[in-house]
Amino acid sequence: MGTISLKNVRKSFGDANIIPNANLDIRNGEFVVFVGPSGCGKSTLLRLIAGLEDLTSGTIEIDGKNVTDAAPSQRGLAMVFQSYALYPHMSVRNNIAFGLKMAGMPPAEIDQKVAKAAATLNLTEYLDRKPRQLSGGQRQRVAIGRAIVRQPEAFLFDEPLSNLDAALRVNMRVFIMQLHKDLGTTMIYVTHDQVEAMTMADRIVVLNRGNIEQVGSPLDLYNNPDSLFVAGFIGSPKMNFVTGAEAEKHKAKTIGIRPEHLEIASGRGGWGGTIALAEHLGADSFLHVDTETAGRLVVRAPGDFRGKDGDKIVLKPDMARLHKFDDNGKVIR
Repeated sequence: MGTISLKNVRKSFGDANIIPNANLDIRNGEFVVFVGPSGCGKSTLLRLIAGLEDLTSGTIEIDGKNVTDAAPSQRGLAMVFQSYALYPHMSVRNNIAFGLKMAGMPPAEIDQKVAKAAATLNLTEYLDRKPRQLSGGQRQRVAIGRAIVRQPEAFLFDEPLSNLDAALRVNMRVFIMQLHKDLGTTMIYVTHDQVEAMTMADRIVVLNRGNIEQVGSPLDLYNNPDSLFVAGFIGSPKMNFVTGAEAEKHKAKTIGIRPEHLEIASGRGGWGGTIALAEHLGADSFLHVDTETAGRLVVRAPGDFRGKDGDKIVLKPDMARLHKFDDNGKVIR
């Protein structure tokens, strides 16, 4: 089992209230991603679950057992850090085996577990190498291997791919998703990268200034954001927001429309404007359009769209995909 429950969890550093009040239930076998901007409290929340930080108040339960005051080693969790945290003087084999040796496990059993983890992670041929002889992706797999051999109730990942280049991040992202599928173990993953969140998560937890803004599946957050913050954070490029007279027409303080839900139209009836900047990326083109009544909008166009800076254009929103928000930034349904 790997259920985790946070009940009225608070964390303060002096007068700074980092986590005001967090309540969350994570189901066994789920892949849950904590996402939000820098300083939103996502890593702090992960460290509270791991036992690396003390709670100011509240309760943490793992598999129904109160572990609020339990040491990290007593929680049945394994954490993977963005810095890998490998011992540079040890071989891959000894890095993976280190925790098992410290726990006093018999050598034969250690060898068996290390061999199995290495095979799972495609590290068998690197077992006798030192970390300095490995690529960034291989080092991260060693760090994951050290976690796997402990057979934890849940894995905690703290921005594990942030030190990797773009291509390697994609490969490791797919690798971790496949690993979750193979192991079926609960995983909590912290990232500021919403692409990682959208592609990897069963559920996403969006944090803002220590508060849980919304919890839901990737598509639920994309299609039904509860607030301006979630609407603007989930989706790339971010949602366009329009205020003033255009929003008032829809009895809202702010209206939002995603770049992919704007149609490039001919004639009148939409938002007319001028292309200020055209970004041609191959499969897609992103057009930054200065409109006459809705301000600057970004529209996602086909890759073969021939628009260029200075061209006149008309944009029509898909009214079924228009989001409305009130004075407090909350969605109007």
